Amino acid sequence: MPEKVLIIRFSSIGDIVLTTPVIRALKTQLDNSEVHFCTKKQYASLLEANPYIDKLHLLDDDLSALADSLQQEGFDYVVDLHNNLRTKRLKAKLKKPSAVFPKLNWEKWLIVNFKINKLPNIHIVDRYFEAAAELGIKKDTLGLDYFIPEKDEVEDNWLPDTHQKDFVAFAIGGAHETKKLTLDRMIELCDKINKPIVLLGGKEDVENGEKIEAFFNAEDDSQELKESLDQLGKKAQIYNGCGKFNVNQSASIVKRASYVFTHDTGMMHIAAALKKNIFSIWGNTIPEFGMYPYQTKFTILENKKLSCRPCSKIGYDKCPKGHFKCMNDIIFDFWLP
Repeated sequence: MPEKVLIIRFSSIGDIVLTTPVIRALKTQLDNSEVHFCTKKQYASLLEANPYIDKLHLLDDDLSALADSLQQEGFDYVVDLHNNLRTKRLKAKLKKPSAVFPKLNWEKWLIVNFKINKLPNIHIVDRYFEAAAELGIKKDTLGLDYFIPEKDEVEDNWLPDTHQKDFVAFAIGGAHETKKLTLDRMIELCDKINKPIVLLGGKEDVENGEKIEAFFNAEDDSQELKESLDQLGKKAQIYNGCGKFNVNQSASIVKRASYVFTHDTGMMHIAAALKKNIFSIWGNTIPEFGMYPYQTKFTILENKKLSCRPCSKIGYDKCPKGHFKCMNDIIFDFWLP
């Protein structure tokens, strides 16, 4: 059995988090194994505290330099969980036994373009394990891993007093606009949640976060309106954390939350790793691609009554049809105690 194994997954946040069961299995199930992981430099923080990784190798634009560095390590086996041109170039340079995971590009093309569903009913984590099958490892029942460095653990004074307990984390971002609710629908969802909410997202989400916060926290509301909201039990107190926290800090906030609402994003998979109760919101993409929350309690919020969905395996800047019914017509059918 190989003792020194290299796993390759360059991006992105969710895809990297989804590799963690394979990392853990390689480290714990192979005797005397040494597990290395190769990813892009900007994603190093996702794995820096993972105790099952012996060494990280980081891509910083120069693929040739990375290949030379990896060649010096003397790996026994390469598990390619990205399967693209750059990983093929690396493997050609290393000249070591390797395996890749099935990307199902043909099956995804069929369902996107012709709505013919030939996708297997299998999570991407299981497909990742197929790439390491030759090594004899088996999938366990522990789910995903996410280890937060101590320096990034949220302290009590990072959040307002109203959001210290029984709050909801809402990750409002998304890699593409068609994977996100519109601003109006985010506001509608927050009203439906009716609990203290921490909005999470990057710098690109700050503006939307500010608008949501301003809608619910308007200081010029009349006393009569406030009393009416109190009578209705409206408690959607908003704290806009977008742009204020790094990924690990956001994960620490998610860990403290009672529930997590999220689009089809990396934070959804981080929440799954932290075993949270997730409400997963889907627009132009579909859970059938195999990237729904893994081994945790979750509820899917989606509009299944559309002939145009999925319109992409990734996403667009705007709805190709112009109506955006995949997000605009989602029914927020849930209740939180």
